[in-house]
Amino acid sequence: MYTHLNGNIKGADLGNALGDNRPRAAAGGQNILVIGSDSRKGLGDAYGKNLTTMQSDTLMLLHTGGNGKWATVLSFPRDSWVQIPVCDRGNGSPSTPHHFKINEAFAIGGTTGDTAKAAACTIKTVEANTQVRIDHFLIVDFRGFTGMVDALGGVQVCPQQAIHDKKAHLDLKAGCQIVKDDKALGYVRARYSIGDGSDIGRIGRQQEFMQSLADRAKSKLYDPAALYGFLNAATKSLTTDPDLAGIKPLYSLASSVKGIATDRIAFLTVPNYPRQRDVPSDKANVTWQQPAAGQLFTALNHDQETTKAGLEKITARLPVPAGSVRVTVLNGIGTQGAALKVADQLRALGFQIVAAGNAPSLVDKTTLTYPQGQSEQAQALAGHLPGLAPAPSAQAATAAVRLTIGPDMPAITG
Repeated sequence: MYTHLNGNIKGADLGNALGDNRPRAAAGGQNILVIGSDSRKGLGDAYGKNLTTMQSDTLMLLHTGGNGKWATVLSFPRDSWVQIPVCDRGNGSPSTPHHFKINEAFAIGGTTGDTAKAAACTIKTVEANTQVRIDHFLIVDFRGFTGMVDALGGVQVCPQQAIHDKKAHLDLKAGCQIVKDDKALGYVRARYSIGDGSDIGRIGRQQEFMQSLADRAKSKLYDPAALYGFLNAATKSLTTDPDLAGIKPLYSLASSVKGIATDRIAFLTVPNYPRQRDVPSDKANVTWQQPAAGQLFTALNHDQETTKAGLEKITARLPVPAGSVRVTVLNGIGTQGAALKVADQLRALGFQIVAAGNAPSLVDKTTLTYPQGQSEQAQALAGHLPGLAPAPSAQAATAAVRLTIGPDMPAITG
């Protein structure tokens, strides 16, 4: 049994696909990126008919605290509008850096069906936008999901209202009930017919389902047939980095979190708001809320526990809309067109560009300054420039926020 289960797990070596320009390791604990692969192979046309690329349906970061007493599970909305860096498409050709939904990274790297390249592009994208270094990754294939649920005899869900979702092939009555097979799959995929129809609502249901699945698995520890069926389905659906590709390392990972009290495992979602607030024409995506998202990523890097209540406190106030922020972009590095390039990127994010030109002289570092009364406007812009802290200036109060590009100009996010 051990040999069989061990042989089910697939390892994917990323080689040097991540490059050398990566964030530093966290001060403690470890970060495991969990990718829900939307492969439909073997499922016929019931879901995702005519898909031609590899898809990433769910993206979460598990941070296990250095002292082994707490853990954070952080979900990334699939509609997050972020910077997609240069990635190997799998055929040796590089992609062009651009902004798009975060789940596109998996499809870009997996253009030729190479799972390792798909994982590499996803990791590069997460690291570029969070500055959190990923230590390990797990890809859970769509096909193994129902097998895990069915082996346990189903999982309990408790929808507050009846669900009728044609796209998810789901009809459920209100109230607590056991679901399995296609109903379980439909429940975690349902989106448009429940709540506000957003991916944010679906994330909450998926997190609740995961907790219910874990509780159900624990209750079957003394049922060998159920437990073996669950492990067989789970291991068949897993692709990991080489260091995790085996029962022993995965057991070690499980052991590191099994003693954590339930109330010390925080299920969080990256703070966000509808991108339409900044770009009125975009009704489909979300922007990460700054500085709250940055503070959350910093906490992970410093191995500091963040609770749901604590996150709610720092997200209570939204930044001012990008459309209300007037920006002057100055080229302080001498490279022709640098200011215009940055101005175009900021304009695409909804900011008002009032001028773009050369700085009076070359500068050693990038600066973001603001006149009296425009601190919030500067903070809104700084939210898209990781590591850049705005500073007050003696400019006239009617002047625009000023971004002077230096050699250390950060990559513009989301």
